[in-house]
Amino acid sequence: MSSKFLAIPVPRNVSFAISDLNHHHHHRHRHASSIFLLPAIFFNSKKWSPACTSPLILPIPRKIALHPLPSLPPSSSSSFFCNEEEEEETAREAVRQYLEQEVGVSKDESLRISSSSPKYIAMLIHSVQDLDQLSSSSGELAFWSSGAPLSFMDKIYQMAKRKGDKGMLPYLESIGLTLSSASHLARYLSSRTLPTLIHQVKYVKEIFFSDSDDQGLIGKYARTMMMSLSISVDEDVQQTLSFFEKIQARRGGLNLLGSWDASFPQLIESFPGLLQLPIESHVKLMVEFLHHIGVPEGCLGKLFLLFPPLIFYDIEKEVKPRLLALRKVGAEDTDFGMLLLKYPWILSTSILENCENVLDFFDKEKVPQDSVTNAIKFWPLLLGCSINKLKVMVEHFSELHIANKKLGRIIARSPRLLLQKPEEFLEVVLFFKDLGLDKASVGRILARRPEIFAGSIEETLKRKLAFISSIGVSRNQLPRVIKKYPDFFVCDVDRALRPRMMYLMQIGLSKKDVGFMVRRFSPLLGYSIKNVLRPKTQFLVDVMEKPLSDLVDYPRYFSYSLEKKIKPRFWVLKGRNLECSLKDMLNKNDEEFAAEFMGVGRRLASPIE
Repeated sequence: MSSKFLAIPVPRNVSFAISDLNHHHHHRHRHASSIFLLPAIFFNSKKWSPACTSPLILPIPRKIALHPLPSLPPSSSSSFFCNEEEEEETAREAVRQYLEQEVGVSKDESLRISSSSPKYIAMLIHSVQDLDQLSSSSGELAFWSSGAPLSFMDKIYQMAKRKGDKGMLPYLESIGLTLSSASHLARYLSSRTLPTLIHQVKYVKEIFFSDSDDQGLIGKYARTMMMSLSISVDEDVQQTLSFFEKIQARRGGLNLLGSWDASFPQLIESFPGLLQLPIESHVKLMVEFLHHIGVPEGCLGKLFLLFPPLIFYDIEKEVKPRLLALRKVGAEDTDFGMLLLKYPWILSTSILENCENVLDFFDKEKVPQDSVTNAIKFWPLLLGCSINKLKVMVEHFSELHIANKKLGRIIARSPRLLLQKPEEFLEVVLFFKDLGLDKASVGRILARRPEIFAGSIEETLKRKLAFISSIGVSRNQLPRVIKKYPDFFVCDVDRALRPRMMYLMQIGLSKKDVGFMVRRFSPLLGYSIKNVLRPKTQFLVDVMEKPLSDLVDYPRYFSYSLEKKIKPRFWVLKGRNLECSLKDMLNKNDEEFAAEFMGVGRRLASPIE
């Protein structure tokens, strides 16, 4: 092409006004000659064919000034309306009529679609305006099939019909897709009719989004699954991760995964095959099968959103053989539904292959098989962890004298600890060492309460210590309190620790008394008000007629069974008119108590004896 011309290619599916191009060119290229390449679709008066792509070249001499086209004559469509709102309303009505009359969509649905596809409506309006402008500038060309003048509504109707998408574009936009994505998907769905597509979408919505997810729990679990994954993945998991990334990129992130409005467009863009799956011969059979293996009715949406490829699997050739492979981890048929809900990716090929590696690793570490089975059942995300990462964590445990059976108890009780970042685990170990605990003590805490080491130092551990300090436990006394009862680190401050201590003060003990009691017997922090503190205090005061100061002297009183030890021994002493301290009454075994207070050497069996 001659250098005197500047070629501006225009995509087939982009429409615009010539006046706009001339005006834009006049201001930005005053000293250059140009040509505009427009699809011949705009200039073919005989037949409207989107397949025509031969360009029309309009040379513009270098020295001729460019001016916008003159205003449209009174016959123009734009003269029919006073404002854009009226124009858009007329266009929406034309689209509604087209969907109802030409496509076969119900009146209510066609109204919803036409009211929820503004960009599609705007595209039709611009296309009609462009053709009217071109017709006005070259009167010998006719762009409409009717010889008689057409109303604006008729032109929109014809334009919608000639687009050839059979109503797919406005419908797909109405359910959240962008117009560009809708255009791509409409070609993929060209063999479907819009009424059948609407039915398919409603069914998919019913399966994937039947339950509300106001708290964003599905998205939070998706994030947990992503963070726990440390192996190479297969195509199905990779597609799922890409889908999650699209949701994450939106405002609100993965918390919106369970929201129809927020995630359905990305779901369809990532897995367009959902709109082609046979409902009767495939989807319903999959739903029935999942219910049969134990997936509850209200949990299918969570399962499919966390692993959409599952719905495409062949039940006989893929799902059943992979479920049977889970028997290697000790899973029974009754466990399959639960395992799927806890870890939907467990049926992917990459997770199943890594399962073999995980089992071999624990076998070499001499971890009891029962412990491994319990760990995987409780937290199947372990199967997505690489062996290298498992080795690092097990080595750190070994430094604290945790191995073999102890290791088995830890992973059975808190398997997610193995998925923790090694540096975070070491930070917790260092935290306890800084408090004055030696390596052996830290190891014992790990063996007793491994979940403590999965907690946040700032948000959990330090907060619990701050509360303990507030009731009178000094820093020097912390090691003793922690060694005796590390369990308080897994108690909630506001719902457990504080109410328990407040109860003791409400019955008449001072804050100093409570602090002293905790220092002497830290398990006091773990006792329920309803089941332990209140009934035992009431019996002490109302029946035994002892002062509250006895509790301060012997807080271990709360550790004994009210029915099996406190009451029987009290009635024995009362029957013999004997008085003794709580410690003397309770801190003896049955033989010692009987020998001292009953003069016999037999076991105390009941209050009568």
